[in-house]
Amino acid sequence: MSRLRFILVLLFAAVAAVRAEERVKRQTADAETTVDEDAVDAFTKELCATKGAQEYFRLSTQDCRKVIQCTEVGLESLVCPPSLAFDLELQACNWKEEVKNCGKTTKDKKVRPLTSTKDPLCEGGKLACGDGTCLPREVFCDGNPDCNDFSDENFCDINSDPNRAPQCDKAECQLPSCFCINNPSETPNNIDPKDVPQMIMITFDDAVNNNNVDLYDLIFSGRSNPNGCDIKATFFVSHKYTNYSAVSELHRKGHEIAVHSISHNDSATFWTEATVQDWTSEMAGARQIVNRFANITDTTVVGVRAPYLRVGGNNQFLMMEEQGFLYDSTIVAPLADVPLWPYTLYYRMPHECHGHIQVCPTRAYAVWEMVMNEMDRREDPAHEEPLPGCAMVDSCFSNKPTGDQFYTFLTNNFNRHYNTNRAPMGLFFHSAFIKNNAEVLDAFLFWLDEILTNHNDVYFVTMTQGLYWLQDIVPISQIANFEPWKDKCAVQGPPACLNGGNNCKLDTSELPGETVRLSTCMSCPNKYPWLLDPNGDGLF
Repeated sequence: MSRLRFILVLLFAAVAAVRAEERVKRQTADAETTVDEDAVDAFTKELCATKGAQEYFRLSTQDCRKVIQCTEVGLESLVCPPSLAFDLELQACNWKEEVKNCGKTTKDKKVRPLTSTKDPLCEGGKLACGDGTCLPREVFCDGNPDCNDFSDENFCDINSDPNRAPQCDKAECQLPSCFCINNPSETPNNIDPKDVPQMIMITFDDAVNNNNVDLYDLIFSGRSNPNGCDIKATFFVSHKYTNYSAVSELHRKGHEIAVHSISHNDSATFWTEATVQDWTSEMAGARQIVNRFANITDTTVVGVRAPYLRVGGNNQFLMMEEQGFLYDSTIVAPLADVPLWPYTLYYRMPHECHGHIQVCPTRAYAVWEMVMNEMDRREDPAHEEPLPGCAMVDSCFSNKPTGDQFYTFLTNNFNRHYNTNRAPMGLFFHSAFIKNNAEVLDAFLFWLDEILTNHNDVYFVTMTQGLYWLQDIVPISQIANFEPWKDKCAVQGPPACLNGGNNCKLDTSELPGETVRLSTCMSCPNKYPWLLDPNGDGLF
């Protein structure tokens, strides 16, 4: 064999040996990988066996921001932003100080009641707790745990509450006392939308005082609806820092006064978890304060809006029914091509319980819902990709809008109502949003004047005026003589407080260390009115 040929044979042999070694290594690695993947699959299967659908949980308690979730393709992770932590019970990111379960890896397991079994476990009119104990049907989801395992209060959403409100039944639910919705395009009594006066309901939330009364005067003075009466608005008044002399004047001019709580408690979870008594103290107490210190004696304070638009579930609406409130305006309906008309809560809500960690009513209540239809924040809805809607106007803008942007926003949302079913258009404000931006204020006033000039079928009304129309439907051809919209038509004369009223310097043991001013046309109370003492008598 020649030397060259010998070298080539050795080279080929060496290459073959290297390739064989690599092949063995690959096979070994593949086997190890297979073992690892099998182990991972087994671990994932075991981990997810006890987890609910879409349930987030922690692998460790070292970082409260990090959680994982079982999905069809394996484990997926979620990390909350730095200022937040993940709340296992709420199954959502929340403010760190509000999260009380960072030391847990999974949310507490709740026992289900045995309400759906093949064979009945209980006699008629009763349902079974998770442990088989039979209790009356009406105690399930009533807000008070009666089962030993608390299962009667564990699953109480609109699809699980055994005492939930029924689906809309048009044959049974008829105006003027009842209105429910199966199809958003429906109008009350099937009136042609072209015969419907387009109602626009402007509302302002929070305290009425020297920071905003001049703004209200600028907006509402000198502007009239097509029937010659002044345009009107609804004010959801929170107690602290409110000037009740100014509230008296708004009421004298025909605006509607509604309640927004006494304390405006800044914990959003308070309103979600509040008891019937909490709601009574906050809202019935607020009405008592308004009636007394704004001298409102005509029983017109009938509306409620919860702070932070945090719906209080069945407890809120049971309170409203017990205390004789006519309507709520807290529940938000998600943005849709066709907005919703107000509806009664005798029947199931015609939309999902919308919003972060909301608890909506599940049972039937004799209460109207002046639903807050979300607004479209896009400048060109016909061509831009969908975006989440917004309820309060100031929440529709991440930055201060220009005048042109705000005008476009108002026009787009007006057209969505006016050109479809003409459901009332809500413009829900905090006064600072308008007052602190001159361009926005100018655009808003320009838009108001343009609407009033160009449309003889558009009316700016209060929420109660809107309900008057729903209970006595009048076509646009006859609306100029509709009496409920002519009450306090164009008020003249002296102000509510001829002498300017009293500016009372007060305190209360309910607010230790605080001295608060209360302006009123009435005499000063002994103490600052608060939750336990809404009259300010100082006797509680």
